[in-house]
Amino acid sequence: MEIDQSAMQEKAGPLTRARGLLKALLGMAEAEILRVAKSIKKLGKDDPRRIIHSLKVGLALTLLSLIYYLRPLYDGFGTAGIWAVLTVVVVFEFTVGKLIGGTVSKSLNRGFATLVAGALGLGAQQLASLFGDKGDPIVLAILIFLLAAVSTFMRFFPQIKARYDYGVLIFILTFSLIAISGFRVEELLQMARQRLSTIIVGGATCIVVSICICPVWAGETLHNSVAANIEKLASYLEGFGGEYFQSCERSNSDKSFLQGYKNVLNSKSTEESMANLARWEPRHGRFRSRHPWKQYLKIGALTRQCACHIETLNGYINTDIHAPLEFRCKVQEPCTQISAECGKALKSLASAIKTTTVPSSENVNVENSKTAVQDLKIALKAVSLEHDQDLLQILPAATVASILVEIVLCVEKISESVHGLSNLAHFKSVEQLCHQRNRTEEA
Repeated sequence: MEIDQSAMQEKAGPLTRARGLLKALLGMAEAEILRVAKSIKKLGKDDPRRIIHSLKVGLALTLLSLIYYLRPLYDGFGTAGIWAVLTVVVVFEFTVGKLIGGTVSKSLNRGFATLVAGALGLGAQQLASLFGDKGDPIVLAILIFLLAAVSTFMRFFPQIKARYDYGVLIFILTFSLIAISGFRVEELLQMARQRLSTIIVGGATCIVVSICICPVWAGETLHNSVAANIEKLASYLEGFGGEYFQSCERSNSDKSFLQGYKNVLNSKSTEESMANLARWEPRHGRFRSRHPWKQYLKIGALTRQCACHIETLNGYINTDIHAPLEFRCKVQEPCTQISAECGKALKSLASAIKTTTVPSSENVNVENSKTAVQDLKIALKAVSLEHDQDLLQILPAATVASILVEIVLCVEKISESVHGLSNLAHFKSVEQLCHQRNRTEEA
């Protein structure tokens, strides 16, 4: 009996270990699946446009797959239908394809570049054929070298690189392919026609899907981004006085507003990209076909300039060097008033941009900040005469006062630029909007 039990234990041992190993593997697989699921959920939650973009790409490719499954379409395009699929994959790149401006830009660049390159490729083939069988490849090689070199050099021009870089790249590729394949393929015209038509179909499909399904406009994104950046600066300035002079009412409050300006400092490349893409977009919503997108770049540059002053200002918060209490008391009121009035002025301007309404012709907050600047200068002159021996102690607070004066000038320039935008973009006054709303309600 003892021998039978030991034999059974020996047989059950490997089976038990196998079950334990299988259970461990299943546990690890379950944990990995949960981790991936959480990552996917977080990725989609951070930017829901990623999910929408994925669905758009899937829909566009599904529509274009009909070229292969419907006989009439296949007879018309043939195997060249693959270029329509490639067009969708390239044009719907997430970095720019999620925005309608990027989709239109890449589609038109690809279409026109293919058309021009195809025409020049046919011309090059005809020209090379005049030199006989021996001279044909030499002439083609020279033409490919010249056009490729000149086109590549043109890509270094800032204006061409910003708007037509992708088109020039496709031009080089298409011309080279047609010129080289044209030397060997007899039905060159048919090949060029099929490729151009499939690219047009692919680009048109991308544009229609982008506009009709959850459109994301580059112009609207730029518009909201500029307004949001101004609001971030406004929030900082409104709370700066209390933070710097350590007023009791803000000492334990949420200080997240002190970090918002940092995002403004790195907004240049994004705004320039959005402005370039917005120029390709058709008229939509509140934005006309020739909306003054360059004015947004001007406002953005002034906003970043103001953010740079704020970054310097932020370095003096919670500093270990404190000015004499008497000096701080004398400059506290004008400094606090300057920062608060500048914050209110910027919030008013951000609201005007958001609602596309004409800002007040006389910005009371800017005028109040100028008055506070004069009071601050008088206080600094009076105190500097009394504290010659404590110059090093009062220097940080005096520097803060000087930076605030520079910020007032920046806010005034931003105000002028926003007024310029309202004139160029034909923003409506509050009265006009109320009248239009009343008419809509009556209808």
